[in-house]
Amino acid sequence: MFEISEKLVVSSSPHIRSSDSVQSIMFDVMVALFPAALMAVLLFGYRALLIMVLSVTAAIVVEAIWLRKRDNFLGDGSAAVTGLLLALTLPPTIPWWTAVVGSVSAIIIGKQVFGGIGYNIFNPALVGRAILVVSWGGYMAGDVWALPQPFAFTADVSAVTGATVLAAPQEALAHSLPEIFIGNIGGSLGETSALALLIGGIWLIYRGHIDFRIPGGFIGTVFVLGTIFGGGFYENYLLTGLFHVLAGGVMIGAIFMATDMVTTPVTPQGRIIFGIGCGLITMLIRLWGTYPEGVSFAILLMNAVTPIIDNFTTPRQFGGEVRKSA
Repeated sequence: MFEISEKLVVSSSPHIRSSDSVQSIMFDVMVALFPAALMAVLLFGYRALLIMVLSVTAAIVVEAIWLRKRDNFLGDGSAAVTGLLLALTLPPTIPWWTAVVGSVSAIIIGKQVFGGIGYNIFNPALVGRAILVVSWGGYMAGDVWALPQPFAFTADVSAVTGATVLAAPQEALAHSLPEIFIGNIGGSLGETSALALLIGGIWLIYRGHIDFRIPGGFIGTVFVLGTIFGGGFYENYLLTGLFHVLAGGVMIGAIFMATDMVTTPVTPQGRIIFGIGCGLITMLIRLWGTYPEGVSFAILLMNAVTPIIDNFTTPRQFGGEVRKSA
């Protein structure tokens, strides 16, 4: 006859556990980001590699110093992911120190001041990017961007410049949708190749780390609003909507930024609302704002209202003890 202690194990929640760890999830994200990082190096050469190395290294080092780590210097891998994500949102021509400042800001202001991973309200990489945009906007935006020089690894990327496809309609019309899809256009390191980002997104969906509702709502909203209000400047209305999906930071934002497990809603309905909200704010900024791109600010604004979305979409609990106020 079994004793109760042998049959029943009492412990604190959670009672349903996953085999995934923070380290394994971060490893999968790094694998998913590899195609975009590789494409950045192929298109922009050594400058892209330098920015990514500096950004990732700065993020790892500053988190280790902040947490006073002596062993396991790499930690859970989240700092490396933050550094790489930030790097992929940066232009290839920025001064090297801006990548370092952005990573330090992302780790300290975007993550550690809230208590570390799992407690941050905003996506840390986007916090770092927003600080760079506000503080050194001349390096982060404008009408002149480096154009890709495929496989020219030692070339000076600042030697050939042009406007981004979002900033100048004439530049957009000079590129076909296949070119924009593959990434042979000017822009930030990780936002030019929608193909590379889709490959990474498929991997994360396969591994079960992201919910299709957020990127689906995000991309779908951008497409619909781009089709209706985009003016049909890119051949016709439907292709204009598709242009808005493929150009700029929509793909990297929808797949890698807006799906952050910590800063997004927990309910299926909430995730749909979150994705639609990101797409709506992005297009409001693109079509009627002063910035040509609005993905970063859209996600950060929706991060801020995530607790409200969770409050309204979390199912009510029936039964249980009701506390009486004194």
